[in-house]
Amino acid sequence: MTGPERGLWLADSGHRDDLATFAERAVRLDDAAVVRLRERAGGDVVAYVATGFDVLACRVVRGRLRPKDLCAGADALAAGLADMDGSGFVDTGFPMDSAWRGAVPPDTGFTHLDDVPARVMLDLVSRGGELARQHTGSHGPPSSLLDQEVIAVSGADDSVGVPMRCVFALTAMGFLPQTSAGLSADDIVRIRVSATWLRIDARFGSVLRRRGDPALVLR
Repeated sequence: MTGPERGLWLADSGHRDDLATFAERAVRLDDAAVVRLRERAGGDVVAYVATGFDVLACRVVRGRLRPKDLCAGADALAAGLADMDGSGFVDTGFPMDSAWRGAVPPDTGFTHLDDVPARVMLDLVSRGGELARQHTGSHGPPSSLLDQEVIAVSGADDSVGVPMRCVFALTAMGFLPQTSAGLSADDIVRIRVSATWLRIDARFGSVLRRRGDPALVLR
């Protein structure tokens, strides 16, 4: 690969559109959001962003990076994606590597616990939204609501409670259809865990939360 020393090269316009939606959602949540991009073996690039719910969101697209791990402002990334050239090159803007505050989860080591119907998640969002509107203060929904475990999932060797903050993050990033009309009977949300992370995979992306001390997600 020749050309610029820093940037992103995407496989096609479909992947550009997917990543653009991700970046635009991140800006909607936080106009100063920073996206971390990491290339992994096999020709994929994983984009991560902190959602404001103490939850990371991620989306995978086909592409290459130079260097293989970089950070960009979500607004600059969205602008670069809008101007992607014929080679698939995306200018990621001014380097923001020093602005990334947290760890990122590993690519492997997760165990599948169970699948939950996506419709259940949308029902939880609706009920949680009603509670949030009743109790939200100047700093957003209270931690007691966000930390409430709304689904308990168990597998052969582990169990985990899914907090409302993960459910809110899924819908805030557009990883689930916004209404039940956009769902099919086969739409599911996959729950996976590692020793230190909870991962929830939906149709359009994933959210991850550090297990244990939630503050560790930003360390």
